[in-house]
Amino acid sequence: MAEIHYKEFQKLDMRIGRIIDVENIEGADKLYKMQVDFGGETRTAIAGLKKHYSPDYLLDRKFVFILNLERRKIKGIESECMIFAAVDDEDNIVLLQPEKDIKEGSRIR
Repeated sequence: MAEIHYKEFQKLDMRIGRIIDVENIEGADKLYKMQVDFGGETRTAIAGLKKHYSPDYLLDRKFVFILNLERRKIKGIESECMIFAAVDDEDNIVLLQPEKDIKEGSRIR
């Protein structure tokens, strides 16, 4: 994989967000619609997590998100941010979360 310059990395807007609502999306086997609080700003995230996480697990937890990716419509809903996850060769998914409690909206750098 090609290396990028540090100035390119600095352009990424990565922050801690707390999931405040999780909904099933009609007709989608894998997707949740989540409302995420970034400390004064709320955004919608669409993620294929149904087979890996329950809504109860996700609700009120903090995770790492990227906010400045190009927005995408998925099942007719605009996804305004993306949750970070590690995926292994067997398609196991683990969401990235802070090791200690930290304020919503805190930047990753």
